[in-house]
Amino acid sequence: MEHALTAGVAVYNAGEHHAAHDAWEATWLELERGTAEERFLHGLIQFTAVVYHGRRRNWSGARKLATSAGEYLEGLNPEYRGVDLATVRTYLSRVAADPESTERASPPGLRYEGERLTAETLSLDALAIAADVVAEEYGFDEEVLARAVDYARAEEATARSQFRSLVVDFVGTPERRNLVYTRLRDHVRRRRREETDVEGLFE
Repeated sequence: MEHALTAGVAVYNAGEHHAAHDAWEATWLELERGTAEERFLHGLIQFTAVVYHGRRRNWSGARKLATSAGEYLEGLNPEYRGVDLATVRTYLSRVAADPESTERASPPGLRYEGERLTAETLSLDALAIAADVVAEEYGFDEEVLARAVDYARAEEATARSQFRSLVVDFVGTPERRNLVYTRLRDHVRRRRREETDVEGLFE
């Protein structure tokens, strides 16, 4: 749960409000319906949908989802699972009463254990989830991102952090994402060639 949760929070904070729910969905679908954890993730998923519809001026959709999301989150601790639900609930109440308010004010950031999570602050397991959902959202090759995360894991024991830095930039800097992906793909291809060359020495 923690890796998926933090990945979704960081993706949302990067402005990827639609993609964020994909980080939570698989975990949510496995939970028993009506439990606190299921209502928590269901409410967060609908919260991101409220932001998404509000930004597209779908007022009726935003109002309906804001009401529903608020009901799912009702009764949960304001810091449930470390997420600042008090701020989320305040936003949902405002949108339910006045959906056009989404045009006048930016949606709140999500805080986890008091911190506004970004891609840079994620564990590698959470970063892998974040990179995968962003790649899927925009049609990038998910295999390239998966290999990059594998190489980042291998780098953890060394002073190098090239692959982790590139994956962080891919998730967290939408304005540079295409350029970062190209560099990342090239680095992955180069590393694969190096591995193939080494393998050939022992054949």
